[in-house]
Amino acid sequence: MTERPRLTVLSGPSGVGKSTVLAHMRKAHPEVWYSVSATTRKPRPGERDGVQYFFVDDETFDKMVANGDFLEWARFAGNRYGTPRRPVVERLEQGQPVLLEIELQGARQVRESMPDAQLVFLAPPSWEELVRRLTGRGTEPEDVIDARLRQARVELAAEPEFDTTLVNTSVEDVSAELLALLNVA
Repeated sequence: MTERPRLTVLSGPSGVGKSTVLAHMRKAHPEVWYSVSATTRKPRPGERDGVQYFFVDDETFDKMVANGDFLEWARFAGNRYGTPRRPVVERLEQGQPVLLEIELQGARQVRESMPDAQLVFLAPPSWEELVRRLTGRGTEPEDVIDARLRQARVELAAEPEFDTTLVNTSVEDVSAELLALLNVA
């Protein structure tokens, strides 16, 4: 009997490159199912509903929380984000590898509700590089960037709570390491 795949959670500070790593990895390995989160955040240029996120209003998000529809949810940088529970459980039951990209609060909630989940921390090569990535986006006002940097310090301090740390010095290398952790060859 083959071992059932574990839920793998990728977390790390804003700007560390989580989305970039996942996009690179999924091109080569589309069989890894990546959960799409719901958010109350407005779409950034180029983002599409149902692809990067399910963009919902506050009322819809409140209903989803009340109905227990989320595996985890958190407030981050003034918006809420949540992982729909049902699709994650269904994919795991089908034996499909599942990967979540979520923030620290959500990773902690997943650890509580699914203790066998594998938590992976994506770290920047340096603090200076993280600051450069966040300020270089040019998509957010300075007060939002400042809030993300303050939160990043908190998130970096939580690294010991994770099972594994990967340092994002190369998208290709980190993608390969993450695939190995998922047991996808």
